[in-house]
Amino acid sequence: MDLHYIKRKAINLLALAASLLSAVFGIVFLFWILKDVLTLGMPAINASFFTELPTPAGVEGGGLANAILGTLMITVIATAIGVPAGIMAGTYLSEYGRKSRVASVVRFLADILVSAPSIVIGVFVYALLVKPFGGFSAIAGSVALSIIMLPVVIRTAEEMLKLVPDSTREAALALGAPHWMVTVKVVYRGAIRGITTGVMLAVARVSGETAPLLFTSFNNSFWNFKLTEPTATLTVTIFNYALGPYEEWHQMAWGAAFLITALVLFVTLISRVIVRGKA
Repeated sequence: MDLHYIKRKAINLLALAASLLSAVFGIVFLFWILKDVLTLGMPAINASFFTELPTPAGVEGGGLANAILGTLMITVIATAIGVPAGIMAGTYLSEYGRKSRVASVVRFLADILVSAPSIVIGVFVYALLVKPFGGFSAIAGSVALSIIMLPVVIRTAEEMLKLVPDSTREAALALGAPHWMVTVKVVYRGAIRGITTGVMLAVARVSGETAPLLFTSFNNSFWNFKLTEPTATLTVTIFNYALGPYEEWHQMAWGAAFLITALVLFVTLISRVIVRGKA
């Protein structure tokens, strides 16, 4: 047998073995983390966890109802801001300005934002919205999270739209459809699964962010339905409770971590079912 062939075969087997070991390494730690979150977080989940406000320090009982509401409110607003803007920007980069100078600048800025520390974005929004308007607010937290989501959605949408064959676009244009209709009716339909995956990755990323919210929405121990006032979130609550000296706080923090994990999983599964039904 040719020596060169044997060498290539050995290198291929080594690469496959290294890839398999890397995958197993990641999966083991993933399930380890999920196991800890499940076993330590489940005991804190009860009716009062979802319906009651936090109790004073050292007092047993209470819940995180205000933090759950605040997390949902801020995440939904951030998604409503970041996802449409990201998809439209990705559409421009893929369909209208692929090789333009503006597109190059947008890609460059998106790549910088992807790697930018979230605390830097939090400080930026603090200087932009919190300090000038004289207080922390839910809308400031939503803007910070939407900025974090934006580059992920932009780059994912662009790459997924580029995967749609140009022959599909040309066929639709040859039938007399305008460019915008080809994009909406044909290109989006072919890339919807990939774009949805990108959106879910962006939502999953911001759902665990704490640093930008410390500078923007801060915290609140009471109910808050106003976007212009400090708002409690699960991530900030986890941060505060994990550092506290009380065992009840630690258990609540684990419960909040379990709830965030479950919500991300639930939203991902629902989006998959919806997309599969439309595909």
